[in-house]
Amino acid sequence: MTVNFQQLAVTGVQSLQPYQPGKPIDELARELGLNEADIVKLASNENPFGPSPKALAAAQAALTDMTLYPDGAGFVLKKALCDKLGIQPQQIVLGNGSSDILDFITRVFVNDGDNVVTSQHAFAIYGLVAKMVGAECINVPAKNFGHDLDAMAAAINDRTRIVFVTNPNNPTGTWLKKDELVAFLNKVPAQVLVLLDEAYFEYVQEADYPDGIQLLPQYPNLIIARTFSKAYGLAALRVGYSVSSPELADLMNRVRPPFNVNSVALAAAAAALADDDYVARSVAENTAGMQQLTNAFAAMNLSYIPSVGNFIAFKVPAGVKAMDVYNQLLGKGVIVRPVGNYEMPDYLRVSIGTAAENTAFIHALQAVLS
Repeated sequence: MTVNFQQLAVTGVQSLQPYQPGKPIDELARELGLNEADIVKLASNENPFGPSPKALAAAQAALTDMTLYPDGAGFVLKKALCDKLGIQPQQIVLGNGSSDILDFITRVFVNDGDNVVTSQHAFAIYGLVAKMVGAECINVPAKNFGHDLDAMAAAINDRTRIVFVTNPNNPTGTWLKKDELVAFLNKVPAQVLVLLDEAYFEYVQEADYPDGIQLLPQYPNLIIARTFSKAYGLAALRVGYSVSSPELADLMNRVRPPFNVNSVALAAAAAALADDDYVARSVAENTAGMQQLTNAFAAMNLSYIPSVGNFIAFKVPAGVKAMDVYNQLLGKGVIVRPVGNYEMPDYLRVSIGTAAENTAFIHALQAVLS
């Protein structure tokens, strides 16, 4: 007997397509017969400088207790976050990456027939988690590749449960100033949640960039999501967290799977959080790398979207297809990220690498475009 499992799937899941991550190094090596050591991956906004030595030592020490379940409450990491951020443990939800947080808040508050509001060119996962529960995703057109907060506020209706705001935004690198964000929060009804995704928070140097956690006392419907995958260099361990009111955190913790963050990740994240020198070096190198790439784009007469993250999106020349450039870069052992699925078909996004990786990308791009 043949069963159509597609029809048996939850309605919201039937039309979904899996999230497509950046191409892994070993996959490209297999496909094209390249040497893994020669491949430069600048596709997934990873920290190119390796983990903090303190985080690595903590991870290695945690391996000795591999037979034991993790601390489901994450006491040590939560204490480190409280000491660092001036918050309380009951405000924190730990996730297997910050994408976990997006799933938790959606499952707690969004029903079939509800909607969430997002911005064009924003992180694809927002729409995926909404559609999984049968909700509509209202995708508001961007303004200069960034969030049009006035239009997003106007899009809220009586079925809106969550507004997703990314600051800075991925994949465009655009960012919101504090006064812009506060004005928006003042327009959002108290019963509508605002998920402020600050995955790239540590990289931003602008003086008027807001720290979402400082806004929590004034806005109880606000939830801040952050991650250890970017500036802290722990992408492989998948650990993120949210900070919110204790009431919202309690509800999210009710749907959080037990032991969702493993012991190695908990230990490494707590150690990384204490290594200020590592983060400062990573940010400084990122700033220098961003300048290296923007100088190269200017020399090649390529337009780009100014970015405050650890990545930048650039436009391919007129008459050239971005996917052709992407594929030719792959042939030269350089992996970047196509963003056509973000309604940016003429752009590619490149992560900031080491000076040597950036140089390899620049030379490969020059060769492809010539």
